[in-house]
Amino acid sequence: MVAKVILNPYSNRRNAHKRWPQAEAALRAAGIAFELAVSERPKDVIQLAAQAARQGFAPIIAAGGDGTVGEVVNGLAQVRPETDFGTLGILPLGTANDLAANLGLPRDLWQMARILAAGKTRSIDVGCVNGLYFVNNSAVGLEPYVTQKQTTIHWIKGVARYLVAAVQGIFDHPSWNGRLEWDDGSYEGPLTLVSVGNGARTGGLFYMSPHADPSDGKLTFVYGYRSSRLRLLALLPKTLSPRGEFLHEAGIQEVNCTHLQIRLDRPSPAHADGELFPHRVTEVNYRILPQSLRVLV
Repeated sequence: MVAKVILNPYSNRRNAHKRWPQAEAALRAAGIAFELAVSERPKDVIQLAAQAARQGFAPIIAAGGDGTVGEVVNGLAQVRPETDFGTLGILPLGTANDLAANLGLPRDLWQMARILAAGKTRSIDVGCVNGLYFVNNSAVGLEPYVTQKQTTIHWIKGVARYLVAAVQGIFDHPSWNGRLEWDDGSYEGPLTLVSVGNGARTGGLFYMSPHADPSDGKLTFVYGYRSSRLRLLALLPKTLSPRGEFLHEAGIQEVNCTHLQIRLDRPSPAHADGELFPHRVTEVNYRILPQSLRVLV
């Protein structure tokens, strides 16, 4: 079968465009027959993926970052049932490439092309938040607040940009009051962050849901509140550890669930796979679609 490669040339601040010749050479060297579609405008990837699915291409390969992967899945959702989104390949051309890292995939394009050619798949879960689908991570509160910050930083390249944005966001110290309700529990009170993971790592550095398993049929979310900038700043280095050291801090909780509802006292930014929602939200609803996407690994 012929694969469809969907390239987002704007990923990693246009570095994906620069790296495409290497990616193309790697695919051809691996013997992969493919057609290329190139995104030309915001959200174009969604429509290109939907069109490729209607035309019967398989697999569909996302060439870009985590946002590109998420948009491809949202395009597949327009055509495929929620129980089977089809088969996805990844060419990691983004900044963080968190999903690829969480699945143990290499950043090297030549190695990745050989993996795509081998055809081995792993079934993973897909999350849904307010009608949008995500495969790695979503959040409200501090995390998307930091995402907003990093989009304005142009003097630093790579994942270090996320770290600088995190420090800036911490010193702003945004907070909310809210109510969380999940399968068998609830919480009501002050909130600094709610991070919902299908994968453990986000932002290239941060293990915000360190025990998340993308194939366990569960969402793993972490919520918490820190009453001061200093207490929040002290938490930051511990989020860099895959061992989940920050989960032992007072006021931080990790929960596994199949659905989660969040109500906030004032609007918060939100994101799905690093892509910010167009509007701030006060109510968010999450659910999980177990093992509904096959990924080439």
